[in-house]
Amino acid sequence: MATQADAQELAALRALSASIGRSPHLTQAAGGNTSLKAGDTLWIKASGTWLKDALVDDIMVPVAMAPLLKAVEQRDRAADQPQGFTIAALNPRGLRPSIETTVHALMPQRVVLHVHCVDTISLAVQADGEAEVAKRLDGIEWAYVPYFRPGLPLARGIAEKLRPGVDVLILGNHGLVVAAETVAGAELLLRRIRSLLARPARATAAPDLDALAALAGDSGYRLPADVEAHAVALDPESRRMAQAGSLYPDHVIFLGQGSVVAKPGEAVADVVARLGTSPAAILFPGAGVLMRSDASAGADAMQRCLADVTARIDIAARLNYLTASENDELVNWDAEQYRQKLNAAGG
Repeated sequence: MATQADAQELAALRALSASIGRSPHLTQAAGGNTSLKAGDTLWIKASGTWLKDALVDDIMVPVAMAPLLKAVEQRDRAADQPQGFTIAALNPRGLRPSIETTVHALMPQRVVLHVHCVDTISLAVQADGEAEVAKRLDGIEWAYVPYFRPGLPLARGIAEKLRPGVDVLILGNHGLVVAAETVAGAELLLRRIRSLLARPARATAAPDLDALAALAGDSGYRLPADVEAHAVALDPESRRMAQAGSLYPDHVIFLGQGSVVAKPGEAVADVVARLGTSPAAILFPGAGVLMRSDASAGADAMQRCLADVTARIDIAARLNYLTASENDELVNWDAEQYRQKLNAAGG
């Protein structure tokens, strides 16, 4: 770090990052990232690491900001490989910076927090999401950025929307970015925006754990890590939304495209036979969810996220789903394949 003050701010950022990472309503699995600018260096969360581990693991990576910003400005594809801009002397473990490093570099404020807040996502997937956010954030300097693949495309989309004073970004089908000059300021702004965008979740019945246990049997499937994950199978509106497609990138990356719903009377084997593959999760209407036994911790976190997001979406809203090409772009993206490998290894 350049100065003692920078070191103190980085310590504060680690503490805030861990706090954010412990809230499934703010971020899930290896999603979300935080950063601090110290002189010409951007310290940002490493790809594949979890924010909740910020106090127990070295998850921050130093990146040379000026050449990265130049690459974004020139639409240089090198900007899609932020590991090429790391400062090797300060990165002994050879960690790769977040795939969203360019987002943080573009924001002029010293501290940037990017979270996959379920309240924000529930608004950002609605076709009328921008108008709904506008009603709630009146008086705040914010900008709405339509969906682009994370990396250089999203960076260019943000660059087109940024204007002086903007410290809040709503990312279509993605999440929330807040920025401030201090960690304390960023935390306060995050709390404020989160409260303004808060939406109540629809209530659901309890899962039928006995029925799920019988369905699981020796099928190679198990109960999800979080009991909250079942809600998407128990609420007809949430189930309808989930079955219709993929709403945001991390769902595609950790769970595959869309959601699989069992037909009446189907057991796990019937679903697998019908699809010709074993999906990461199966929704059993009125009973709950089963996860494939080898599903990663990231997949469990994202199944919970799906339940939390869909339960907050306006049931009358038209939704923007990721297109087939956008799904394919995520699945075949080198940066995401790297993050998935790290996640499978122990994330």
